[in-house]
Amino acid sequence: MYWVYLLPNWLFESLTIFAFVAFGLVGMYASRKWMRGLHFQRSYNDIVGFYLAGITVLYGVTLGLFAVGVWTTFTDAQMKVTREGAAVISLSRSLGALQEPLRSQLQQDLRNYVYRVIYVGWPEQQRGILPIENRAFLDKFQEDFESFNPSTDAQRVLASDISRQFDSLEEARSIRVDSVTEELPTQLWTLILIGGVICIVVTWFFHIESLQMHFWMTLFTAGLLGLMIFIVAALDNPYRGAISVSPEPLVRVYHQMIKPGG
Repeated sequence: MYWVYLLPNWLFESLTIFAFVAFGLVGMYASRKWMRGLHFQRSYNDIVGFYLAGITVLYGVTLGLFAVGVWTTFTDAQMKVTREGAAVISLSRSLGALQEPLRSQLQQDLRNYVYRVIYVGWPEQQRGILPIENRAFLDKFQEDFESFNPSTDAQRVLASDISRQFDSLEEARSIRVDSVTEELPTQLWTLILIGGVICIVVTWFFHIESLQMHFWMTLFTAGLLGLMIFIVAALDNPYRGAISVSPEPLVRVYHQMIKPGG
């Protein structure tokens, strides 16, 4: 089902709502004659109404908790990107105290890493691919930094500070990469979809003489459920689809690094 994240956002939303509405209306038309037989001699609409109210409240609370959960995961993923950007800029500023040519070499290594993350790694993340090759630029940075031999106390303090900030960057990157594949498990998606289907099916059990009234009731119920499930699905994979975590914090850092004196 990951192909849906390759669609434009409006199309993904429209297809989700259409699928639920189509299921609801087709089922309503197909079951109306049978439902009239179930209501033979008396109406059970009051019982159906109480039952529908009960399961929709239960389902609504459950789906709301899922929505809060995926939104929390989404915002946490954005914070991880912000944290990585902060680690990059802190390290870049510390490098400014080094002597040439090592300073320029390490800053260039760092710029290459950020560029690779933004323009190569990020599109891969949006396709669900772990961007593991970006690690090569951090390895290059570490290799170049190991050539630095501090000879004074001030240089040793600076080397320790750079090493600590580099470790922070590696940690921030690792946390971000590990979150690329975060999503709701299949079992929970099964619960969400089956619960939505049950809510729609219950609307078919109403015995309403007016076909037009039954049509609109079913359409609005199915459309609302489709919209809610679309929101959960769109936020479920924080790095995929049109509604996804932005690399903007890293983009700002990169532009600051390439400015003269940045």
